[in-house]
Amino acid sequence: MNRRHFITALGGAAAWPFGARAQQPAMPLIGALHSASPAFFEPWGVAFRAGLKETGFIEHQNVAIEYRFGEGHHERLPAIVADLLARKIDVLLAAGGTDPAKAAMAATTMTPIVFVSAADPVRNGLVPSLNRPGGNVTGVSLLVSALVGKQLDLLHGLVPQASVVATLINPTYPDAKAQSAEFQAAATQLGLRPLILSAATDTDIDAVFATLKQQGIDAIVLANDPFFGGRRDQLVGLAARYAVPMMSWQKEFAVAGGLVSYGPVFTDGYRQAGIYVGRILMGAKPADLPVVQPTKFELVVNLKAAKALGLAVPQTLQVAADEVIE
Repeated sequence: MNRRHFITALGGAAAWPFGARAQQPAMPLIGALHSASPAFFEPWGVAFRAGLKETGFIEHQNVAIEYRFGEGHHERLPAIVADLLARKIDVLLAAGGTDPAKAAMAATTMTPIVFVSAADPVRNGLVPSLNRPGGNVTGVSLLVSALVGKQLDLLHGLVPQASVVATLINPTYPDAKAQSAEFQAAATQLGLRPLILSAATDTDIDAVFATLKQQGIDAIVLANDPFFGGRRDQLVGLAARYAVPMMSWQKEFAVAGGLVSYGPVFTDGYRQAGIYVGRILMGAKPADLPVVQPTKFELVVNLKAAKALGLAVPQTLQVAADEVIE
């Protein structure tokens, strides 16, 4: 894509004295890569552009954005990154887990990269330090992977009779092993028997839910993963179909009909990513921008879903919730 447009006179080149040419400033170009689908990214894209606007950049007016999506196929990410870099982007948003950022890091040490990931960015090698990211990479760490203990405790408050709990994990997710270990430790501390379930495809998800009752599972915690986020309706529908209480990490699951969610405000994270991209376009260096972490976590309870499951939501939990869906 040619982003440098030259002004030519109405009468052609001869109208410029001495052959001079006036050149407009090049419009900055952002590459926006997300591992999931356009539909999944849509609300986060609104928040991202809002953050850009806070720094003075408005899409189609003084900044251009090239959007690309992995659609859950992580093996496509290196080729997508290569395509974006070939378009001479000024900065790359790499969102939806650590894989987009890793693909970008493998391809360039020069183009600034701003990631948005729920996995631990230090443990997964995106940055050496949250305060001093160094190099050409910084971003937003949504810290979802560290919340499983709180999520399980809240779910147990909704389903106090539960004795066997499971977590559904995508084994291809970079933080899968850590997710499994954290869940097992949290469940054991609460006196619950933990089970680890795996799903990496739509068919896997269907098969897992079909066997929950057979395995005696009383409730399930959905591990954070953009793959699962892109299958929100499928997961919420299956949880309702098999009458299994499910905790998720994103408000959007509860809004879609899920029982309960607890996690960071994702729109805030993407807004901050937009602010960082804008600051980089104005000259800031990624190495000087500390990785942002959330300061607010929201609890959302869906009373309609609870009623369908025959669950009585404690008043204390309703009062504590940031949002109660009737």
